[in-house]
Amino acid sequence: MQDYKNWNKLKGKKLNMSQVFTPEGKVIPVTYVSLESALDSSVLNNEVVISSISKGKGFTGVMKKWNFKGAQATRGQSDKARSGGSIGAQTPSKVFKGKKMAGNQGNKQVTLKGLRIVDINNETKIIALTGPVPGARNADITIYIDLPQQGTVVEEVQNAN
Repeated sequence: MQDYKNWNKLKGKKLNMSQVFTPEGKVIPVTYVSLESALDSSVLNNEVVISSISKGKGFTGVMKKWNFKGAQATRGQSDKARSGGSIGAQTPSKVFKGKKMAGNQGNKQVTLKGLRIVDINNETKIIALTGPVPGARNADITIYIDLPQQGTVVEEVQNAN
């Protein structure tokens, strides 16, 4: 995929998720997005890049954030079953960068590439995108779409002749 930062940028809001059925009976999970401006139906089935802020999950422990297994719940264990364990040895006298510890999860900028536009409704300015879109409902999202520039191919063909 090319550098999507040079593509046309659209602003919108995430509405909800649903399913669309193809004529063959195949199920496609979609996310509905409300756009600020109407979109031409010629971009149907085009690839887009979505950028948004993910859902914030607050301060989470190591079991939720990093999928740690946790300690055994018996044999004298009191209140450390969900702790992260040791954070390093005594000799370096520091905690190494990148150590998986408890902390805030989510609420970060997330970019997804390769989603496709399945349906466009210009009356309500709502489009359906394949798959998930980061963020909660009504979250602001940015859609990068590679719109073909009008007339450039025709002019190049005429200049070649």
